[in-house]
Amino acid sequence: MSDKTILLRTENLRKYFTIKSGFNTKYVQAVEDITIEIAKGETLGLVGESGCGKTTLGRTILRLYEPTKGKIYYDGQLIFDGDNIKNNPDMLPFRRKMQIIFQDPSASLDPRMTVGEIVAEALDIHGLYTQKNDRKERVAELLDMVGLNREHANRYPHEFSGGQQQRIGIARALAVEPEFIVCDEPISALDVSIQAQIVNMLEDMQDKLGLTYLFIAHDLSVVKHISDRIGVMYLGNMVELVESNELYRNPLHPYTKTLLSAVPVPDPEVNRKSQRIMLEGEIPSAIDPPSGCRFHTRCPYVMDICKKEAPVFKEVEDGHYVACHIVS
Repeated sequence: MSDKTILLRTENLRKYFTIKSGFNTKYVQAVEDITIEIAKGETLGLVGESGCGKTTLGRTILRLYEPTKGKIYYDGQLIFDGDNIKNNPDMLPFRRKMQIIFQDPSASLDPRMTVGEIVAEALDIHGLYTQKNDRKERVAELLDMVGLNREHANRYPHEFSGGQQQRIGIARALAVEPEFIVCDEPISALDVSIQAQIVNMLEDMQDKLGLTYLFIAHDLSVVKHISDRIGVMYLGNMVELVESNELYRNPLHPYTKTLLSAVPVPDPEVNRKSQRIMLEGEIPSAIDPPSGCRFHTRCPYVMDICKKEAPVFKEVEDGHYVACHIVS
């Protein structure tokens, strides 16, 4: 990463949600001490089980969820400092540079607005076009860009299929010419036949517009295809981070090995010979996470130190970061 320009960096980022029950206050530790860097033009994939904090991390980075602690830098500028909250900058100028594509297109598009109004909303907020014709032409250009017709601007979201709705969501994200986009499971709600089209379109957009992605997904094969590096999360912690092909060739964390063993192989012969690693038990609650390593309650290689001390997330090989006592 040293030879690349870092666009986004987090330091010990945390996000806790407050739960009040009577006189008691508890906290959901959704994101815990995440330190990552994303270079300009890179796609960082993010994987893990449901509830591990992937979406929360993406939204916290954008400050759609206000972080609990830690620091966020965007293009070298501090945009959140948990130790000095009163002096944090206004996010509006950064909203043009940082956008999000949501998981469920039907839920993220206002049914009372036309497609043209949805796509143009950010243009109006940032005052990018003073002339109606220029605004209309920009909307038409964006619809063309994502494979929709210009005439679709006058229709409403419910008139479109799920894949078309997601294209509208992508057009909305691209409207203000952002540099960084959080793709929050953008294909998980779509038919398999449509998923490849959306992924290919995102890759084409990245090449044409020089975009940087944080790509969140469940499907490990899709993440491998689109990502330069992949981060693996478990119960709010980052447990492994490395270049995409290296993660598949040489996974080091026991949880990563478990995830990869569950990926189906198209060759029946290879699939029969491959050994799937089965984890026992359920994911612990983020309200009361286990002491030490959060994975120790399900890890087949657990040691005494795992129950007492949380492993440090550190570089164990060149560009290969892991949080595991066994590896270190």
